[in-house]
Amino acid sequence: MDAVIMNISGPIGLNNRKEIAELAVKHRLPAIHGLREYVEAGGLMNYAADLSDSDRRAAIYVDKILKGAKPADLPVEQAMKFEFNVNLKAAKAIGLTIPLNVLVRADQVIR
Repeated sequence: MDAVIMNISGPIGLNNRKEIAELAVKHRLPAIHGLREYVEAGGLMNYAADLSDSDRRAAIYVDKILKGAKPADLPVEQAMKFEFNVNLKAAKAIGLTIPLNVLVRADQVIR
């Protein structure tokens, strides 16, 4: 089986996410996306860093810099919280069954 990994997060991709999701479904391609917005627009699933958590963590860095910390002295951090979302409508449209043990791990399941 072929599959697609989509990680288009810029304005062109986001503005066309519905069309991108529809193309994947039309061609019966399981597609995993980098943003939840694609799943909400009809894409199959996404797994990525939770952007709201990353934004909160970035705010801590901004606070430290505004209080005088040198950016070069701050450690590089990796994402700590991830999100996994599944669209069962898309799965059904491409003839894919998502196992229950995968669905229970999802943060959001669109039915």
